[in-house]
Amino acid sequence: MTRTVSPTTRRPECPGRPGRRPARATALAALALLAAAGCTDVTTEPRSAISSANVFNDATAYRSAVAKLYGTLALSGPGDTDGDIQGIDPGFGQYLRAYWNLQELPTDEATLAWNDQSAGVQDLNSQTWTPANGTITAMYARIALQTVLAANFLRETTDERLTARGVPQAERAEIARYRAEARFLRALSYWHAIDLFGSVPFVTEESPIGGSAPPQASRQRLYEYAVAELTAIRDQLPAGNPADATQYGRATQGAVDMLLAKLYLNAPVYTGTARHAEALQAAQRVIQGSYRLDDRYLDLFLADNHTSPEIVFAIPQDGARTRTFGGMTFIIHAAFGPDVGGVEAGRDLGINGGWYGIRARRNFADLFTGLTGDVRGSIRTGPQAIVFATGQTPDLTTQVDNFGQGFRINKFRNVTSTGAPGKDNNFVDTDFPVFRLADAYLMYAEAALRGGGGSPATALQYVNALRTRAGAPTITQSELTVDFLLDERARELFWEAHRRTDLIRYGRFTGGTKLWQFKGGVQGGRATEAFRNLYPIPAAELAAGPGLVQNTGY
Repeated sequence: MTRTVSPTTRRPECPGRPGRRPARATALAALALLAAAGCTDVTTEPRSAISSANVFNDATAYRSAVAKLYGTLALSGPGDTDGDIQGIDPGFGQYLRAYWNLQELPTDEATLAWNDQSAGVQDLNSQTWTPANGTITAMYARIALQTVLAANFLRETTDERLTARGVPQAERAEIARYRAEARFLRALSYWHAIDLFGSVPFVTEESPIGGSAPPQASRQRLYEYAVAELTAIRDQLPAGNPADATQYGRATQGAVDMLLAKLYLNAPVYTGTARHAEALQAAQRVIQGSYRLDDRYLDLFLADNHTSPEIVFAIPQDGARTRTFGGMTFIIHAAFGPDVGGVEAGRDLGINGGWYGIRARRNFADLFTGLTGDVRGSIRTGPQAIVFATGQTPDLTTQVDNFGQGFRINKFRNVTSTGAPGKDNNFVDTDFPVFRLADAYLMYAEAALRGGGGSPATALQYVNALRTRAGAPTITQSELTVDFLLDERARELFWEAHRRTDLIRYGRFTGGTKLWQFKGGVQGGRATEAFRNLYPIPAAELAAGPGLVQNTGY
């Protein structure tokens, strides 16, 4: 089935408005937050700034400031259609949406039908992007903004600043926790920078205010910094208790350990040195904590998933209060089209219509071959299916404006575990699970198989616990291999923004070892260049900051 949708209909993040041009000089503009006056030689600047003069004037201001750091992950900006950064469309330029697209669209797990040239969608689908790609530019800008906001919050909350403002000692313990949370969120964004771009401008609270652009740090330096920061703050945060609603969506020791496990597991890619023992230990700390597997896999992706005992760290969404055309609103709406599966399917998803966009390639659906009982990806009929081809042509023969090709995925839904709809059928309540216990199980298993210690029998136990929950047959010790885990990670974690990183760690993202439809821009797939394991520094950044060094190959 071919469904052609106009750009205005297809891109509801800017209804009735022309798309904004891509961002320019975003890291330099973000640095303007640290100065009394913003840069004057760039056209893209943040819309707001945190400073002692206009924010930290009462006790609640500190909570509001750190809330802003969390909010940048979930929202485009201060309003439904306003973005924090001028020059970036607030829809496709929202942090989670940009990150999800960069992690999923160039892989076998997802493809987006839109011919959205401003966002560079088709170049992401086919691994043919250039430094002018709009989504890459938006992600780079978001990372820059987040790290600068965190640095300035930390600068403004030192003991000296608090004393000068007369902040009572009774309030300082809470502010100290806010500081640890800000450092976690900065480390999270620096991990995204390390993973996506490798080398980026480096800003901390020690950076000079105003003046020249921040120095570009190497991938190794950023990695070492992120690990050191996480290690330093871990004991300053609560252990992590999914039964404590006050901890949900906030940094905890569990979230720190998950991020450390990610950094350590991918250390061979980031630094050339394996840290599998450290990865296993970090994952094990999460496993030994208060988290437990959710009894029902599907409940993890519903509008009341904030009650799940499995989610370690999430980006909360609320249809009444966190309204954005990015985030989970994008992921749920763009995966649906009412004329594919019927109007009732839209009601079952808790939304009022679809955007005719995201599907999965057949190569991903093939990972479930023979696993007909696997609730994670059973290919079956009806609106309750997660991965299905009903009403679709399973193979992609074209890339653009053909939502009827490929496999549909309804993993995320804006309904609760009792079937009640979310608060709003446009903006969703479903939170995005950044880290969850199942991933810790799989990281433990992989680290153990890669020589990180631990117990092979325990690794098998963890993997089989996930397969049993999913209704898939258990495996034997001999069947548990590193290659098996790559496929199992896809079956368990698909559409949770892990696939690109996983494929790179396995050496199968670029090159010709693993092909999928339209990899490299041809229907059957082709080998792509190894330099695409990193995204380029955006062209506009290079033009505004001539000292920046572009990644090899671009």
